[in-house]
Amino acid sequence: MCDIPMANASMLRYLFCAIIMISTIAAGLGAQEPRKFRTDDNPNETLPWFQLVDGEFPPENSGHRISGELISVDHVERKFQIRVDRDDSQERGSFDLPLDAQMLPYGAIYLKGAPAAIQDIALGTHLNGVFYAKPTEANGKDSSKQGSKKVKTADFNRCFRLEDDFSFYARQNMLWKVDAVSLEEKTLTATLEQNGKPVGEQFTFDLTEGTRVFQGIGFTSLESIQAGQEVLFNRTWVTLYGPGRIEDLWLDKMSREQASQQQLGRHRVYTRDRGLAGWIDAVDDHERIVSITFFDGVDSSLFDELEETNDRRHGWPFSYPEDDPSAPKGGICVARDSLMTYDPVNDRKGGNIVKFSSISQQPGCSGVQIHVKCGMLLEGFRPGRVVRFYPANWEVVALPREERYYGRE
Repeated sequence: MCDIPMANASMLRYLFCAIIMISTIAAGLGAQEPRKFRTDDNPNETLPWFQLVDGEFPPENSGHRISGELISVDHVERKFQIRVDRDDSQERGSFDLPLDAQMLPYGAIYLKGAPAAIQDIALGTHLNGVFYAKPTEANGKDSSKQGSKKVKTADFNRCFRLEDDFSFYARQNMLWKVDAVSLEEKTLTATLEQNGKPVGEQFTFDLTEGTRVFQGIGFTSLESIQAGQEVLFNRTWVTLYGPGRIEDLWLDKMSREQASQQQLGRHRVYTRDRGLAGWIDAVDDHERIVSITFFDGVDSSLFDELEETNDRRHGWPFSYPEDDPSAPKGGICVARDSLMTYDPVNDRKGGNIVKFSSISQQPGCSGVQIHVKCGMLLEGFRPGRVVRFYPANWEVVALPREERYYGRE
């Protein structure tokens, strides 16, 4: 009889140790280490490039930087081609081959220091981009080719950010200091500075009789360019024949601010006509509440308009009654990954915004989330789906036929 308790005690000790061991292993499996991946700043070729995950925003500095000249645009699908800048990593026979790419749903575009649509950018403009590789299983199967050659960066066809030289340098507090200008030879020699200190070597750029020069709130002539000025400019023909030709040149702070403000106004009009883009995080079918996180790359003042109440300029657009006429509200339109909607005048459903949430801001994510109680849920209101949202005070107009996906299915 004495052996039974001892056996039970041994068994209990064994089971206790086994439970501790299993718990330790499970905890180790649950606490996954951050994924390691190659970056431009850490070009470790033993590591893979970061692969995007559906429904998740990418981590900071995980993309691949590529620059080139805009040579083709499909603005409706947010697809484009750039002629990739030449560099020492390319074979000579691969120079100037195009890269076909598409903006990610949360991909942002900037022009003259302000958010933009891709159709705002003129063909030939030199652009700086951040790209992600296509899914691993697709790599090498759809690469841009010319004969037997292919663009070395062809697998990086999903664009996260695209910006002109003006925006690229302004974002980093950089300006070009004019060292010399020759109107006879049509050249401008300048050194890149950051916060007043040189950060690069001296380059000589080409001027042309078509170069547009901005000063103050208007245009000026090439004769206004003087040594010592701190300027920004946009280029074309970059790496084809040297550092590039200057197309637009802004001589002073006032002209740069003017350019940014004009582009910002254009962006606001464009966005109000087409709605704020985001994706659905969750849907409460019982309460008919749709949770939406908005994408980044939008003028933040537009998010303030979400909280405005309907002043009845446009009336209540839905057939069902609203819960609270004095509360902020709006309509949701199902969209494609290109952000194209179907028929926003007739296809949106919505209701009161019952909650505003501030979430962690990260690349691609605005940090703004709303929860909308809808009178009716559409089939496309599913987690992970891209949508556009029209606050109640935004007039919903019929978009040009080519911008509507209705009838293309």
